Amino acid sequence: MSQSQRFLVTAVPSRRDGLGSNGMQNGDSSVQETESTVPILEYLREPNKYGDGIPKESSPFINSTDIDKGTMYEGKNLALFEEEMDRNPMVSSLLNRLANYTNLTQGVREHEEAENNEESRKKEIKAPQMGTFIGVYLPCLQNILGVILFLRLTWIVGAAGIFGSFWIVFICCACTLLTAISMSAIATNGVVPAGGSYYMISRSLGPEFGGAVGLCFYLGTTFAGAMYILGTIEILLTYIVPSAAIFKADDPSQETQTMLNNMRVYGTCTITLMATVVFVGVKYVNKLALVFLACVILSILAIYAGVIKTAFSPPDFPLCILGNRTLASKAFDVCAKVSTVGNQTVTTQLWRLFCDSPYLNATCDEYFNLNNVTLIQGIPGIASGVISENIWSTYGSQGELLEKRGLPSVPASESATNTRLPYVFSDIATYFTMLVGIYFPSVTGIMAGSNRSGDLKDAQKSIPTGTLLAIITTSFIYLSSIILFGACIEGVLLRDKFGDSVDGNLVIGTLAWPSPWVIVIGSFFSTCGAGLQSLTGAPRLMQAIARDGIIPFLRVFGHGKANGEPTWALLLTAGICEIGILIASLDSVAPILSMFFLMCYMFVNLACALQTLLKTPNWRPRFTYYHWTLSFLGMSLCLALMFICSWYYALVAMVIAGCIYKYIEYRGAEKEWGDGIRGLSLNAARYALLRLEDGPPHTKNWRPQLLILLNLDPEQNVKHPRLLSFTTQLKAGKGLTIVGSVLEGTFLDRHADVQNAEQNIKTLMGLEKTKGFCHVVVSSNRRDGVSHLIQSSGLGGMKHNTVLVAWPELWRQTDGPTGWKNFVDMVCETTAAHQALLVTKNIDSFPTNQERFAGGTIDIWWIVHDGGLLMLLPFLLSQHKVWKKCKMRIFTVAQIDDNSIQMKKDLQLFLYQLRLDAEVEVVEMLDNDISAFTYERTLVMEQRSQMLKQMQLSKNEREREAQLIHDRNAAAHSSGTDRLSVSPEGIHMTWTKEKITAEKNKNKESLSPEGVRDIFNMKPEWGNLNQSNVRRMHTAVKLNEVVVNRSQDARLVLLNMPGPPKNRQGDENYMEFLEVLTEGLNRVLMVRGGGSEVITIYS
Repeated sequence: MSQSQRFLVTAVPSRRDGLGSNGMQNGDSSVQETESTVPILEYLREPNKYGDGIPKESSPFINSTDIDKGTMYEGKNLALFEEEMDRNPMVSSLLNRLANYTNLTQGVREHEEAENNEESRKKEIKAPQMGTFIGVYLPCLQNILGVILFLRLTWIVGAAGIFGSFWIVFICCACTLLTAISMSAIATNGVVPAGGSYYMISRSLGPEFGGAVGLCFYLGTTFAGAMYILGTIEILLTYIVPSAAIFKADDPSQETQTMLNNMRVYGTCTITLMATVVFVGVKYVNKLALVFLACVILSILAIYAGVIKTAFSPPDFPLCILGNRTLASKAFDVCAKVSTVGNQTVTTQLWRLFCDSPYLNATCDEYFNLNNVTLIQGIPGIASGVISENIWSTYGSQGELLEKRGLPSVPASESATNTRLPYVFSDIATYFTMLVGIYFPSVTGIMAGSNRSGDLKDAQKSIPTGTLLAIITTSFIYLSSIILFGACIEGVLLRDKFGDSVDGNLVIGTLAWPSPWVIVIGSFFSTCGAGLQSLTGAPRLMQAIARDGIIPFLRVFGHGKANGEPTWALLLTAGICEIGILIASLDSVAPILSMFFLMCYMFVNLACALQTLLKTPNWRPRFTYYHWTLSFLGMSLCLALMFICSWYYALVAMVIAGCIYKYIEYRGAEKEWGDGIRGLSLNAARYALLRLEDGPPHTKNWRPQLLILLNLDPEQNVKHPRLLSFTTQLKAGKGLTIVGSVLEGTFLDRHADVQNAEQNIKTLMGLEKTKGFCHVVVSSNRRDGVSHLIQSSGLGGMKHNTVLVAWPELWRQTDGPTGWKNFVDMVCETTAAHQALLVTKNIDSFPTNQERFAGGTIDIWWIVHDGGLLMLLPFLLSQHKVWKKCKMRIFTVAQIDDNSIQMKKDLQLFLYQLRLDAEVEVVEMLDNDISAFTYERTLVMEQRSQMLKQMQLSKNEREREAQLIHDRNAAAHSSGTDRLSVSPEGIHMTWTKEKITAEKNKNKESLSPEGVRDIFNMKPEWGNLNQSNVRRMHTAVKLNEVVVNRSQDARLVLLNMPGPPKNRQGDENYMEFLEVLTEGLNRVLMVRGGGSEVITIYS
């Protein structure tokens, strides 16, 4: 069926409300149908696309006219589901529509994508009525029986013998039988639209495999067309009209090349003519298909009749043998050296070919002188006993003479292989594997029935039955023909590929009854029809692939004429077919298409085996006589046959398929077809996750598995895109990456915002080439949402071990204590979960993936050891091209009691054992007195904390007060005004800018708190300051001073991130410590380890 059907359901009120039997109200002439009808299959594919949020008038199943919505569902049994009827139709409506729907149309686009509703509006046509015999059996029979049977099977029997030929046919037929079983299971697991095997493989193994194998199947079908055309020309020029040859060979050694040139010329003309016929009208090709099939059947019947006739009346078909060497009969008229004319002995034409003159005293070829000429029957008949001579193989090399075993022969002293003498030579070398490659195309064509599934009355029944019966029938024909040919025909005649020894006659034609022309004409029309069928089917296969859109540059071939005929695909097919014709040798083209067909069949078996083993819920084929072992055996046999036929052709075919696979994976369109590869990936992932549950990873396998926490603006856009850039530089696509974010509210209210946020994040991840997963959650508050992400992100052993977050730059201006408190809580929770934490400060100044640092350093300030993550991160960053040219410098801090020289040596040795290349420097920090600046900074910090706790200010007031404190803090740190600083001894002094600098360098003077300006009119005594805060601030100030002095110009500074105080009362002070610690630095990455070793010196 080539048109799609549309169904409309109109809501009909009950009859008790005054409706007639036809469902119309009294007085109404008709019930108007609404315009927005929807195809049943479109609805089944995308039920949420129709009805969700759409008025019920446009529902695909229930359309009201002017009836009030309140009266649409009068029954109370389903009132609970009334509000969902727009999205989920009643089962009765669905079943009614499906019962009236007969079949699918032909065409993948209408049934798989339906991207354009206009294209899918087709006229209704009659339901298909083709049965098993007409729709499947006969098309398969026509495609399987063809050119090889008539032109090459006798030659294969002669070279391989009956035993070897039987095995060749048996292996090939077993391969197709196993493939047909797998194909029947797939084809009966749903309807297969146009595209046949391509559709089955792509929907079972995914777009990558489907596109690769689909193109290989297309190339196989195209080269099959070239093979059939070459067979047609060979029959025409060899057996029907030999005089029509354009090129003539003066030298017998040039006959083969001359024949190839003739086939190129005639083949090019034929492909042009056939392409024109297909372009003008495919319907004529389809009408002639039965005529061509009739020719095939009549030819086979004629062969069997001829074999029976040989039992009592063999044909007169003599062969001329010199010694035991076969002679080409075209060069002479009488099989004798001399003849008697009257009473005189005269020489014959054969004498003149071997001697230098026609006289009896002439000098002749030595072998000619030593051996006699014998005339034997080429077809002695089935009762002759010749079968015993043809059981075993007689392989030969190229240019070898055809010799009859059993005849006496006197060898000559010198090799008599002069090609000018009228011997019959072998044109190519023969061996078992080569014969398999030539024969295999004769068993292809098993997909003909599945390609017509849309035209079958009962495809679920017809495809398995018709295909398997056709394979069994053709296998019987081939196997019986092998035995009958070997039992009726002489071995040398079987090996005579072109019939040179019998005046160029078709051997199988002479065997047939009643006339050789039955076979000659029948085989001619058979191969001609097969060529037309290939030129008809291949473009449609290409069109199906192009319309799927999985290979972008092939989309142009999805277009065609107004009636859908694939014009551009036909031109491409004709061009590729011309390549095969230019090869010109049927024996060279056959192995090429064997590769592509075998690859196609291999993946059909793989698809069936995969679906069976995965036991996917949708795998419910009606054909039940299959098993995964049979599919696996068929797949193995196909793979073996590929390399048996030609190992280099097999490698080329695999490389082509592999390139197509990678191209689709890299550039192809995203398709979700529910294929088996995704199911296999799920099973593999499940198995791997269960294995990972056994325990934590070894230190050698540890890598940061990141959870990136992003902040979003009100439009759900990412505030800091550089965080993903940094993730890409750190991960390089390795390991687990989860990008998470939190939206405040309830999921029912914000599910649309979640989808929008995830889409924005995924888009940004694609731009930044961040490979990972996106997870946006909705929570009543941000703190709980972040906690949920930290606890529950990942699955099983595939969980994150590191959290990456940007430093909250505006933590002082955030609404209340929520901003900094959320951050501190997050730090505490990552510590409790034994997860590492990375905090980037000034993230917007970090480089993008397109930037390249030409030099500079990555400075690591190793204060405490928390697992070695501080060492591992710079190494991972240096693998990326952004940081590749930056050198690593490692600084560590020595206390007054430490031996800094020994520390440096130990650290250098440690880095050498870690295989890290870095410059080492030990910084000495003396236990100096606490500076006045430290006390003042501590005072400002505690004063701000105390004020925010005691004063219940409004939001705006708190923001203004916080800003005032921040401004005063900045002024105290950077302005040139006088500063006051005190020490516990109580000494007072006034500070200038120069004195402040001197204090920060020396820090040895004692100062007094008296006379200090009262900042907020609530100044505490300096002695009452929290000494723990003073010490922490002193560490932050001194360490910041050292880091800024050494690493102010570094490309990136990594340092240990101190943990929050165990006393949660001072959380806000913790933020101030970190702020002071990192002041004056451009790019900072604060690192807090997860408590486990992540780097080791051992191999």
